[in-house]
Amino acid sequence: MKVIGLISGTSADGVDAALVEIAPGSGRPALRLLAWGTIPYPVGLRERVLAVASGGNTAEVCHLNAYIGEVFAAAAAHIAHEGQLTLADVDLIGSHGQTVHHLPEPRAEGPYRVQSTLQIGAPAVIAERTGVTTIADFRPRDMAAGGQGAPLTPIFHHALFAHPERGRAILNIGGIANLTVIPADPGGGAGRVTGFDTGPGNVLLDEFVRTAGLSPVGYDEDGRLAAAGSVRTELLRELLEQPFIRQAPPKSTGREMFGPAFVAAFRARIRGAGIPEADGLATLTAFTAHAVAENLKAFVLPGVPVHEVIVCGGGARNPTLMRMLGEALPGCTVCTTDALGVPGRAIEAMTFAWLAHLTATGQSGNLPAVTGAQGPRVLGCIVPGVNFPGLAKG
Repeated sequence: MKVIGLISGTSADGVDAALVEIAPGSGRPALRLLAWGTIPYPVGLRERVLAVASGGNTAEVCHLNAYIGEVFAAAAAHIAHEGQLTLADVDLIGSHGQTVHHLPEPRAEGPYRVQSTLQIGAPAVIAERTGVTTIADFRPRDMAAGGQGAPLTPIFHHALFAHPERGRAILNIGGIANLTVIPADPGGGAGRVTGFDTGPGNVLLDEFVRTAGLSPVGYDEDGRLAAAGSVRTELLRELLEQPFIRQAPPKSTGREMFGPAFVAAFRARIRGAGIPEADGLATLTAFTAHAVAENLKAFVLPGVPVHEVIVCGGGARNPTLMRMLGEALPGCTVCTTDALGVPGRAIEAMTFAWLAHLTATGQSGNLPAVTGAQGPRVLGCIVPGVNFPGLAKG
């Protein structure tokens, strides 16, 4: 199967796309990455996504759902071309879409306990424009079964990085940071894999830089701004008291918790205390790193030995954040997935190619020990393309 995976993360800066070839085998199927890249959102779209994620009107959500479907379809065509294929050569597209709201904690509505999540980027538009059968809406089935709907990456992290002798934690630092813990296992089974969101990733750092006007690019390029500041220990301690950091897994979060309101309150706090913005950014960067370390110490170590913390996502390109992670986790080797031969920026898109493959072949895509679901579930909704009869050939 040749499968395209598509996702736009919490930062909403573009579409991550990956074209992979999946060859079934008697053990784990072999994966080959044929092409990958990030296709930037059209000018102004990021701001519109962030506005609806913060409570925009329903007409705009409705419009953006179809518009982002068009953008995702164009990204699929682009990445197929990059892999020297036509869309007619592609068997399947797996699209996570663009999350605009994620509410995993149950809310009582009469006799119901309702969990909800919303990813936009209409899969019907993707299938219509590309002609390729498209699988999307991966989170809701897990949530309907009582899970958090996230993180969904651990099953793919296991497929890529399980090691018979070394316990590994795969840390994805996108807008939100999530952790997959893969115990050393000569048998290679996924049954003991755990994973959960640890708290903020780049989302607070990007929002701080943007609202403070610290950089024209809107983020801390190469971690230079944070490196110029000093971590305020007392302030870091306060941040680490945030209840989500200490909440036991399963757990997931998003911009609803770590977003503009959080940064606005934090900036007001440092202004009131006379703390320079460079120190504020350095402290927020340390917060991301130490939230990971605190979660590992509280919920993983020492019961599961972790020898390596392997980092992917945009945060892996922030040397200041990587240095702080190493300092917060002195007993672990901290490296990037790139050092192991897998481009870190491609992994999330590859995940949704993999999940689409699992759905198309009738296999569950969630890990109940990770999400808290009542059991394994085949995830997603299938929108047939012109190639739909070929779906079973994988």
